[in-house]
Amino acid sequence: MTTETPAPRPVAEIASYHAHIYYDPATTRAKAEQLRHWIGERFSVRLGNWHDVNVGPHDQPMFQVAFAKQVFATLVPWLMLNHLGLSILIHPNTTNPRRDHTADPFWIGTRLHVHDGVLPDESEAEAALQPNTTPHLPV
Repeated sequence: MTTETPAPRPVAEIASYHAHIYYDPATTRAKAEQLRHWIGERFSVRLGNWHDVNVGPHDQPMFQVAFAKQVFATLVPWLMLNHLGLSILIHPNTTNPRRDHTADPFWIGTRLHVHDGVLPDESEAEAALQPNTTPHLPV
């Protein structure tokens, strides 16, 4: 009996990335504000809205950072060194949001629960959004 191994998935499946930066409004919001400010000073990204309550599949308040594939190689290592103790979920954007958030992401800091039941198995992959930051400091 042989078990066939699936073919590797191509990196071209990834249209863009999201980083979800989690915080507690009562105790770590100031750290999240500092981190958000630093990111905006250094990276060409789309900073999402503050969500002081749980939203979508996220089990804790957060804000999102949407970024292009080309930004990954500098932003992600920078976040590894500068996350201020906050939990960060980083996931690709493909045509399967459930898999993106639960099977293919990685975490910086403490891993948190993601409610995958509210995520679709298929949707259009989100291309990189127009950045709303104007980086002026070096990474």
